[in-house]
Amino acid sequence: MTLKHSVKFGTVWSATALIVAGALAQDVPGIEICTRESRLDRRTSCLQSNVEFLQQVVTRNALDAQQKLSAANREIAALKEQSTAATREVAALKDALAAMEAKIGELQKTAAQPTPDAKRQGK
Repeated sequence: MTLKHSVKFGTVWSATALIVAGALAQDVPGIEICTRESRLDRRTSCLQSNVEFLQQVVTRNALDAQQKLSAANREIAALKEQSTAATREVAALKDALAAMEAKIGELQKTAAQPTPDAKRQGK
């Protein structure tokens, strides 16, 4: 039984090692130094790969910038709406304050005037 498990473990380990080695052998996207290539066809291929990578980066950055700009524009529009609503509320509060001040002024005038009953009681 131990030999059977050892063979299975060895097979699994070998398969894992092959998968990892295959993953490490793949090209990592990015800028390569093409001046090291001596053959013209390989150098051209390297340069084309660099150009394609840079085009992808530029496209991705443009998309990211456009998405951020759109989000910022939506936020600006929402803030403008909030500002407009706040301005309306302030105007309504100023009108209410003016009405209350006018009412207070009327009440003070009424309180300052002696009533006819007060004049009679004082005499």
